Amino acid sequence: MSIGFWLSLACLSPVLVPQAKHSRRAVLRLPEASGNSRGQWGNGTTDRRILLLGDSTAAGVGVSDHQQGLACELARSRHRVNGETVAWQTWGLNGGRLADLLTNLPEQSLPQADTLIISIGVNDVTALTRRQLFRDQLQALAAQLQQSHPGRPLHLMAVPPMQHFLALPRPLRGLLGWRARLLDGEMRKLSRQHPDRFCHLSYPPLCAPALLAADGFHPSEEGYRCLAAAVSQRLARLDRETDDLPTATARHTQ
Repeated sequence: MSIGFWLSLACLSPVLVPQAKHSRRAVLRLPEASGNSRGQWGNGTTDRRILLLGDSTAAGVGVSDHQQGLACELARSRHRVNGETVAWQTWGLNGGRLADLLTNLPEQSLPQADTLIISIGVNDVTALTRRQLFRDQLQALAAQLQQSHPGRPLHLMAVPPMQHFLALPRPLRGLLGWRARLLDGEMRKLSRQHPDRFCHLSYPPLCAPALLAADGFHPSEEGYRCLAAAVSQRLARLDRETDDLPTATARHTQ
């Protein structure tokens, strides 16, 4: 499958290179979200702490304030469904690749968290990061974060399906979507092989124009709400599976 991608890239390069150059010039550059990058839903003692790290999604590109971004929406969703008091914080590098995250995270003062979520991959797709390197860097990130958050798995948000990014022309859009699936496959493999260290969080593609910001690339306010709803459901299922594990283990050993 990877060989097919590189062959297609080589064959289509006379078309793809001009398209890529034009897209870099033409795509609207949106700023990161402003406002406080942390907050809380609910009163009293905190029941859960969510920390979102990564690229422009974590930086809130596509909305004007972090209160409209993914981390806040995730905390809001969990508070509404479970009645928990949920604290949230987000930190992201607009345009950042996984290598940039590894370099810059040690300089950050990260809070303790119960749920660590990583949003990364789009810029590694456009930079054509090799799959093995991407996989190695994910493992290095897990090892790095284990030092400050021992025992906490990384919840890896799926690499977005870039074939639905309206700002990109075809065939460039389709080829980048293919590459996104390949990198996302590495996330899925790590989650299957090391379930104690990685959890994959899939979510529906943002196809409707209303779900995308003005740049046709990042989620809009409605798009972030849609992502938060899907990710919250996945996190809730993971919580139920964890709660059921001791019972299932006890039945197995009887």
